[in-house]
Amino acid sequence: MATNRPAKQTQDEETQHHRVYSPYHDLQIPYQTIYQLPSRPEYLFHEESVHQRRSWGENLTYYTGCGYLSGAVAGAGKGLIDGVRAFEPGDTTKLRINRVLNASGHAGRVFGNRVGVIGLMYAGLESGIVAVRDTDDLINSVLAGLGTGALYKAASGPRSAAVAGAIGGLAAGLAVAAKQAAKRYVPV
Repeated sequence: MATNRPAKQTQDEETQHHRVYSPYHDLQIPYQTIYQLPSRPEYLFHEESVHQRRSWGENLTYYTGCGYLSGAVAGAGKGLIDGVRAFEPGDTTKLRINRVLNASGHAGRVFGNRVGVIGLMYAGLESGIVAVRDTDDLINSVLAGLGTGALYKAASGPRSAAVAGAIGGLAAGLAVAAKQAAKRYVPV
C-alpha cells in the first residue's frame, strides 16, 4: 500500500486535520446559565412571596424534629454521666461500655420524646394562634409558650400547670426577643 503521507508526522500536523470534540459546539443556547440557581426563593403565586413565614406543617416538623434531636443529645449526655457513675469495681470493660450505652440510649429516648412533644404542642398552638389572630408577632410566641407549659404539666395539678405555663411563656418570649436582637445587631 502506497500512501502519499510521509512516514512520520509531527503532532502539529495531526491536530491541523482534527478538531477537539465539544458536545455544545452547535447548540445555540446559553449552556453556562442552565445550572445557575436563583439566590432567592421562587414562588408560584404573589401571595406566597408576601407571606414570610413557614406553613403550619413545616413549623410542626421543624419544632418537633429540633426538639427531639436536642432532647436526645442532652439525654444521651446525661445517660453517659449516669452510666459512668454506675461503674462498679469488678466490672469488665465490656460491661462498662454496655452500661454507658444502655444508660445513654434510655435517657436519650426519654428526653428526646419529652422535648419533641413539647415542640409538637408549641408548634400546633403557635400555628393556631397565628391563624386566629391573623398576625405574626411576639404575642403569638408568648401565648404558645404559656399554653404549651400549661398543657404539658396539666396532669400535675393547676399550680404546677400555672408555673410551667409562666416558664414556657417567659422562655418563648426570651427566645423570640433574642432572635430579633441577633438579627438586628449581629452582622451575618
